[in-house]
This record gives sequence, structure tokens and C-alpha cells, in this order.
Amino acid sequence: MSAERTFVIVGGGLAGAKAAETLRAEGFDGRVVLFAAETEPPYERPPLSKGYLLGSDERASAFVHPSEWYSEHGIDLQLGSPVEAVHPAEHVVEIAGGERVGYEKLLLATGSQPRRLEVPGAELDDVRYLRELSDADHLLDQLDVGHRVVVVGGGWIGLEVAAAARTHGADVDLIEIADQPLHDVMGAEVAAVFADLHRENGVDLHLGTGVREVIGDAGRVVAVITTRGEEIMADTVVVGVGARPLVDLAAAAGLTVDDGVLVDAALRTSDPDIYAAGDIAGIEHPLLGTRIRVEHWSNAADTGTAAARSMLGHDVSYDRLPFFFTDQYDLGMEYVGHAPPGAYGDVVLRGDVPGRAFQAFWTDDNRVLAGMHVNLWDTGIGPIEELIRSGRAVDAARLADPAVPLEEV
Repeated sequence: MSAERTFVIVGGGLAGAKAAETLRAEGFDGRVVLFAAETEPPYERPPLSKGYLLGSDERASAFVHPSEWYSEHGIDLQLGSPVEAVHPAEHVVEIAGGERVGYEKLLLATGSQPRRLEVPGAELDDVRYLRELSDADHLLDQLDVGHRVVVVGGGWIGLEVAAAARTHGADVDLIEIADQPLHDVMGAEVAAVFADLHRENGVDLHLGTGVREVIGDAGRVVAVITTRGEEIMADTVVVGVGARPLVDLAAAAGLTVDDGVLVDAALRTSDPDIYAAGDIAGIEHPLLGTRIRVEHWSNAADTGTAAARSMLGHDVSYDRLPFFFTDQYDLGMEYVGHAPPGAYGDVVLRGDVPGRAFQAFWTDDNRVLAGMHVNLWDTGIGPIEELIRSGRAVDAARLADPAVPLEEV
């Protein structure tokens, strides 16, 4: 079977779609086959918990391209076609049903899947996860005045779902095992900002507790029992307790896997003809000097583009800083950098924290690892990224002083 000038992309999300787009933009005129497990054309996931779930954006706004774009650009988009095996020695992927397609270069962009709630009652129909567009469709139909929603997990997804539900008038309880939402990733002071924001908007926070059981009646959710024994009445439970990268395909193919598919700065895996992008890619980051795996929108878009260029033989050294954003009620935030729990020593705040117009910086050894702005759109995220990239030591007092330009800290 000849695989000459056939590039195969496995994964129909943002990373896969951006890779296909880049291949054509860079002039590749060979065959491009994009296998998607879902039956929807590739779409972006932020609208699922942001604009679309809020009802402010149309469903179509989530799609990376209109469905006809793929055929117009010669992309063989095969929906509902999960790849079941990769055979690197043969340069072949195997599709459900036994079809085999050869490749010259292969990109794995299989994404991640939600971690499941493993308690009695978790199998009830009204226990939902927010990963696919159909999940957002279902929730949007449910969220209404008086509908009782219990959100399990106080991370970004959980908080955005809670904000959307309250915006629609639903009653919302949020259960978080930590003492504050976002405590580990943001630190106590910034986490308190988000906790207060949700309380002010009518969310009942149940902190320092988990879920012991989901109670049902005739197959429908009626209540959630916390590990403290509280009974919270519910019509819908939305679980947001993290995700795991879908690396089974890569592992079975013999690629090096460790909390993701390990790739170098050019997005190459341990097989020189196989690349990885998006949620699954554990990247050796040349700027940060460590390996990172990121599950944010910008990472999917940027690594998909970079991997495609690398597949074409361009000199690629992926050094983009992780970036994400959130919009909850009247709070808008942008974050850049990499400061996972345990990596930073201090959090420096700058500006009007009570008024929710401020910057925050996560530092270690007097160097800024990550930073964010809240509602400071005139300033934006650019100066923070430049500060991180400089790697220079900073004075914490000057960093906290809004009168001192960041370029002079």
C-alpha cells in the first residue's frame, strides 16, 4: 500500500482542524485525511461553557470552519470514524471495520475525556459532563428559571457552567473538595475573588467536601449527598473534575507516553514520522526548560499549526506560552504563563482587587512564571507575557505597585 504524499490527522477537534488548514495554507498539495470520532465537523470547545452555553452565541459559532470548507480545500474529512490502531512499522492507521489507510506523516490530536464521577448514582441520565457539543445542547435545553443544578468541581469548567446556569436563572449549588474554588492553581487570595463573585451571584458553595452519592427516582436525579452528609436537591448534576489525555492509541502503537504523548519542541513523538498536538502533547518547552502538557484552547490551535509546519519539514521550535481566558458574570480574565500547583512560591497582586480590576503574578525565586489581568482590557496580557519571557528577577514591591510600569519592574 503506497502512502506517498498522504498526511493523516487523527482527531477532529481544534488541533486537527488547524493542522489541516495549515497544511493547505503552506502549499501542501498531497492527500490530507482527517479522521474524527464525532459526527460533528471540528469545533472549538470554549463556547461549550462560555458563549453558546450562555445563549449569547449561536451554535454555529463553535465550528472551526463551515462543513463545506473541508471539501473545498481538498480535506478528506471522515466523520464518525474513530481510528482503532496505528501501525508505525507499516505507516498505516486502521479504522473501525478494518479499513487501513497509509500515511507518510501522521498527526495524533486525540484530545482528552472528562474524569468520571465514581459514586453510587453517577450513572443516572441527569449526571452530565461537558465535553462534546451535544452535551452543551442538552444543558442549554435544561437551564431555566427554577431548574436545580448541582455542579461538582470548582475548576474553570465548573465555575463557567455555574455562571451560565445562574445567567439563565437556574438555582445552582457548587461542590468543591478544596477549601476554595481554584485554590491550588490560583492561590488563596485570587481564589477568594472567584468564590466571592459566585456567592454574590447566588451560587451556594459547598467547600471542603465531595460527593458521596447521587440519589435518583425512576432513573432521574433528585438529590446529591455530600461527604459531610448534606442533602442538596437537584434536577441536573454537571461534573467537572478534570480530564485525562486520550493516549491509549499512542501507547498501543509503542510511542513514548507519560501523562501525555511525549514530543520534542518540533512536536515529534518518539517515531520521527508521527507528531502529536493539543491536549495529549507533552511538549519539551524550550523557553520554560521543562515538559508541559496543556489542555487550553490556544494550545490546541497553536500546536496544531506548529505540528503541521513541522510535518512539512519547517524548522519548528514551539515556545508559545500557555494562555487561557474566562468570562464569568461581569468578570473577564486572561492568563498567560505556566505556574502549576507547587511550582510557584508567591502570588503578587497589583491594582484594585476588591473592585475586580487587577493583575496577579505567580513568582518563584523573584521571577514571574505566570500572570493574569482581570478586567484590565486597556493593559491586556501583552506586557505580562513580555515580563515572563524576559526571565529577569523582579522586586515584589515594585511589581505590586501600579505606578511602576511593568517594563521597569
